[in-house]
Amino acid sequence: MGKIGIQLYSVRQAASKNFLQTVRDIADMGYEGIQFAGFFDTPSSELKKVMDEKKIAAAGAHIPFHMLEDKQLAQTLQYNEEIGNFFIICPALPEEYRSADGYKRAAERFNRIGEICKKEGFTFGYHNHHFEFERFHDTTGFELLFENTDSDLVKMELDCFWVTYAGLIPEDLMEKYQNRIVSLHVKDMTVKEGKKISTELGNGTLDIKGMLEIGDKFGVEWFTVEQEHYDQDPMVSAKINADYLIQLLDR
Repeated sequence: MGKIGIQLYSVRQAASKNFLQTVRDIADMGYEGIQFAGFFDTPSSELKKVMDEKKIAAAGAHIPFHMLEDKQLAQTLQYNEEIGNFFIICPALPEEYRSADGYKRAAERFNRIGEICKKEGFTFGYHNHHFEFERFHDTTGFELLFENTDSDLVKMELDCFWVTYAGLIPEDLMEKYQNRIVSLHVKDMTVKEGKKISTELGNGTLDIKGMLEIGDKFGVEWFTVEQEHYDQDPMVSAKINADYLIQLLDR
């Protein structure tokens, strides 16, 4: 069964105020891994020391598209290697790539990035939102991106919330892409004032248990919590989400 992680964007206010203490607090909640969304100018040695002390692993890092080129990519890989993270994730495509031709251009670039990452011992992947499922005649941006990339070089972090938001069924995509999925972004969905928003696990309508079972079937490494909307302190929500997954996975 995959391990339980959290995307630190979920608790970004706490992380921006005291990054290392937030790492400690997340570890104390029972999470097995942290997926980073920036490092707040923290030296890699200081971060690794805290991670080792709290016995929490790296569950990936979201690295913006513009930082995955040449010298910046090399620096990114060096820092992540020093903290023991070997999963690099592009969190979204810039708007100028969100066309049929743009997705094909992005796929070419992703293949190059993925090749460099693989050579250096890293896994490279892409995290979806809902816009990738816009249709271009008989296909979607999501299909253009993944069908024009090498499955050995470009993996995926499937965000189940955004797949559902776009009107698709996450389990169907998991069945289709199977071993390309390294991480699942696990978040629940509810409706507030007519808008679909994320909520604490177990408080919404998504079949979290079913998603985890299919993810386990295909060897997904990380079940990574991400929450973007709150009615309370995000750190409280993070603990609720950890408790839910720990109980669900019988940890």
